[in-house]
Formats: sequence, structure tokens, C-alpha cells
Amino acid sequence: MSVRGLIVAIQFLTRLPTPRLSASEPGEPARASDWFPVAGALIGAVVAVSAWAGAHFGPWTGAMFGLVAWVLVTGALHLDGLGDVADGLGGAHRAPGRFLEIVHDPHIGGFGVTAIALQLIAKLVLLEAIVAASQVAALVLVAAWARWGTLVLGKIVPPLGEGLGRRLAAGIDWRVAGLHGVVLVGASVMMAPALLGALVIVPALAVYWTSRVGGITGDCHGASIEITETLLLVLLVTLMR
Repeated sequence: MSVRGLIVAIQFLTRLPTPRLSASEPGEPARASDWFPVAGALIGAVVAVSAWAGAHFGPWTGAMFGLVAWVLVTGALHLDGLGDVADGLGGAHRAPGRFLEIVHDPHIGGFGVTAIALQLIAKLVLLEAIVAASQVAALVLVAAWARWGTLVLGKIVPPLGEGLGRRLAAGIDWRVAGLHGVVLVGASVMMAPALLGALVIVPALAVYWTSRVGGITGDCHGASIEITETLLLVLLVTLMR
């Protein structure tokens, strides 16, 4: 785990400004995966601060600020994966073998547009409840848990095809993933125990990808991050009440 790895992880997962690096090396984003949960925590911090700032004008404004920050800081990277996977699953419903073909198509279809729209609506509504309850600090852990899930899924779900999923799997270290998990468990116990639900959500996604499409791709990782974040927001809101 090097400082260069942290910078690469931030560059890969966010649009945050970082120091310029010398020419990248083959497979570097995969080796930087050790830092994905830390990059996730930075994303969550940006969202939390934005939501807190907007909350001065009301909870819905705070939710809007938070959602816009979430999309901007990630460059809609994971939303793009969610849309591609939704198109793949919808278009390959009767022909499972077409999943990869559809996912790799650069055009977005009706399933993808619908999935992205529903995801944004869900996050906006859930963020409003979290802002209203003054629980925005928990958003730091929500985003970190979702990127921790990438490490676990990359190790236990076989990669599908020769894309990002396979490259990520080669760079993930179980010991590092375990260390991040321990830190996140401790932080969640102190700040928001509802987020321990990630320990169920991530394995459930592993079972789903394995049984539904036989493996995982880079787009599936992006979709998993979005799904994990939304389900954790649901748990936060539900258990807050």
C-alpha cells in the first residue's frame, strides 16, 4: 500500500484533484484497489459536507446538494455501470449468452435509463430523511463500505470476460480487505450500527452475480457499488426510525 496507490485509487474512482504522477504502469488501477475503501470514505466525506451545507436551507435542499455532489465527485462512473448492467440483464432475459455483448455496447437503452433514474430518485428521497435526522456523517461509511464490497466481490466471484473485473481480481489482497473490514466494522459500531448490514449485502451480491450471469465484470462492480450504497441508506433510514 503506497502513497502512489492511494493517488491512483482516487484518480480512478473520483474526480477529485490529485498530484500529477509519472506515466502509469500496466495494471496500476488494479494494484491500487487496496485503497478503494479509503477513496470511498473521501467520496462519502464530500457528499456529507455538501448535504450538511445544503441542510441550512432545508432537508430537501441538503439532499439535492448531497446527490449532486455524489454524481459529480464520482463522475457518474458507477451509475454508468448500473445502466449498462440493467440493459444487459433486461436485454438478455431470454438469451443469457448476450449479456456481455449488450453490456459492452456503448449505447444506453430503456432498461439502463430507467435504472439510473430510479437510483437517483431513491438516493434523493433517502438522503432527505438522513439530512432531516442530522445523520450525514454516516455517509462517509456508506461510501467506504460500498468500495470495500468491490474488494470482496473481486476475490470471491469469478471474473467474466477479459475486462476490468479480471484485472481487479488479480490485484486484491485478502489481508488488506480484511483490515479495511475490521476498521469499518469498528467505525460502524460507534457511528451507525445499521451499516453492518454491508456484511450481508455484499455476500448476497456475490451469490447473485455468480448465479445470474456466472461471474462479474467492471460494470457489475459499478452496479454493486450503487446497489450497496442505496441498500445501506435504506437500512440507515429504517433503523433511525
